Amino acid sequence: MSDDLMATWLLLGAFVAALVGMGWFALSLDSHWEQVRGRAQQPVSVIRRLRVLGSLGLAVSFGLCLKVDHASMATLVWVMMLAAAAVTVAFTLTWRPHWLRRLPA
Repeated sequence: MSDDLMATWLLLGAFVAALVGMGWFALSLDSHWEQVRGRAQQPVSVIRRLRVLGSLGLAVSFGLCLKVDHASMATLVWVMMLAAAAVTVAFTLTWRPHWLRRLPA
């Protein structure tokens, strides 16, 4: 596999990890949980788990970015990915919040 193709797959994986991480962070908030899961109040243990999973998702995303480029470029790409992932999750919550039910909580 060529280096360019490998970099593409790594960056795609980094974006997916950032997207899932942002989704978990969004679900850790009561208002978004209600949008996605209904009126059921989430326990504190679920909130903590979602925040830990969100942090791990973003860490994996950053690690994959670091495998592709040097630290300064990887950081720039990662921050842009975070912004794109946050906007994607926000649009999903606006138009199709039930899509986030697929994320394990």
